[in-house]
Amino acid sequence: MKKIVSKKVLVPIIAIAFLFVGSSYKSDFFEIAKQIEIFTTLFKELNMNYVDETNPAELMDTAIKNMLEELDPYTKFLNEQDVETYRINNAGEYSGIGAMVRSFDDKLLIIEPHQGYPADKAGLKAGDEIVQIGDIKVADFEDNASELLKGANGSTINVSYKRQGKLNTTSITREGIEVDAVPFFKMIDNKTGYIVLAKFNAKATEQTKSALLDLKGKGAEKIILDLRGNPGGLLSEAINVTNLFVPKGELVVTTKSKVKKFNREYHTNNQAVDEEIPLVVLVNGSSASASEIVSGSLQDLDRAVIMGARSFGKGLVQRPLKLTYGTQLKVTISRYYTSSGRCIQSLDYWNRDESGNAVRNTTFNDFTTRNGRKVQDGGGILPDIEVATSKTNDLTLALLQNNIIFDYATNYHYTHTYNNVGDFKFTDADFNAFKNYVKKSNFSFETKAEQAIKKALSGDENDFLGSDVKDSYKTLLANIEKGKINAIDKYQSEIQKNLEDEIVKRYFYRDGLYQYYLNNDDAILAATELLSNNSKYSAILK
Repeated sequence: MKKIVSKKVLVPIIAIAFLFVGSSYKSDFFEIAKQIEIFTTLFKELNMNYVDETNPAELMDTAIKNMLEELDPYTKFLNEQDVETYRINNAGEYSGIGAMVRSFDDKLLIIEPHQGYPADKAGLKAGDEIVQIGDIKVADFEDNASELLKGANGSTINVSYKRQGKLNTTSITREGIEVDAVPFFKMIDNKTGYIVLAKFNAKATEQTKSALLDLKGKGAEKIILDLRGNPGGLLSEAINVTNLFVPKGELVVTTKSKVKKFNREYHTNNQAVDEEIPLVVLVNGSSASASEIVSGSLQDLDRAVIMGARSFGKGLVQRPLKLTYGTQLKVTISRYYTSSGRCIQSLDYWNRDESGNAVRNTTFNDFTTRNGRKVQDGGGILPDIEVATSKTNDLTLALLQNNIIFDYATNYHYTHTYNNVGDFKFTDADFNAFKNYVKKSNFSFETKAEQAIKKALSGDENDFLGSDVKDSYKTLLANIEKGKINAIDKYQSEIQKNLEDEIVKRYFYRDGLYQYYLNNDDAILAATELLSNNSKYSAILK
């Protein structure tokens, strides 16, 4: 295991340097100034004397990104465009087409059009591939072409897109887009309310409180708060959402840093909306950061039962620091600790393995909740009750990351018809069809065992093994490949849930997916059952 040493170069470091106080600042200042002078001289001489024309902006951008990659993935240089995107994400409002889009070199892939917004009105659907915006071909555009979709309210753009291999055109009139923190809430039965909190933008507390009060007004005596897939956001909103369920003055989270002014304790400042209502919080492997502050602190305070799967494990806090020319450095300034004192950061970015990957924590320390229950640090929030279908695994992740599940859902949508969400049923025959689709696709998923075997076989130094041994290795690799397809059956419940989620959205949008959850999602059904059993619920917390 090798220790990663950060490189102290480039202009953004100046912004960090002025944060340091006392002896740390004095001892580092000369070394920082020295390295900046070296780099400035190098940068000048390179651009003045290199044999071909250089692009100073691109060289600097590359240098900055390479330097920051030595640290953690959350410390980033934000150019002016990035700063605006960062602001939009936190504010929850922007002007555009109202769709989730993924950028590729030659196309923009529509991941999810939002119901009733411009992309949806123009007829775009998930799976459509935008290849041209106005007169600009996406393949010819050097920057992120998704920025071309943004613009002033009322402005119109023409786009060309491919759907199932056929080229189409449409016109989209941009609108103001509001990104709800709480996209859905509803009564599950006459006593149980369900709230989806999808992100911690500036609207999170206000909308969660409004949903809670609305449900209580409809007779809710128990609440399920769904944080699955919530990547986090504003720290202040995490504290205030927690405050809806715990009284004023409770410690929610502590941040610890080498910079003294970033060492803080965050307490609740307001009266709770309801300190007693039974509460279940749902999390999964995509619940991160602010989601973990809320779920972890409610667990530490014995205020809620946590259900689902282990959360992501992001215990690092970032802050944007202003640089020159409208740019910023989003830098990790501290670690946060839940109210019991545990840090749930799962990856150690400052120690890497031989492949340069961050080392995952495998040693956990024990802490206790207010009532004396054991909880642990170092690996996300472990639920009090785990739900199998909420978990994930390397195979499912690979199917998602390679768009296999997404692409299958696209094809499924154009070969099946449903009029309402209650009619949808994903059968065993459908799952077998998915397995055949995977076999015929170019899906590539390499296990750690395969990587080790291929490494062992590579290089001239292994020629002494002989052909028989090498043939045995090749047979083993072939068997592993077959085993990966068989593993689809082993993980059917997890894979099928992701398939159902993706398919339902194609017909009934995000709102329809949440409607589907109320009657079909294992975690919600388990949470509803738990909340109907007061003695079991209380026993878990005590």
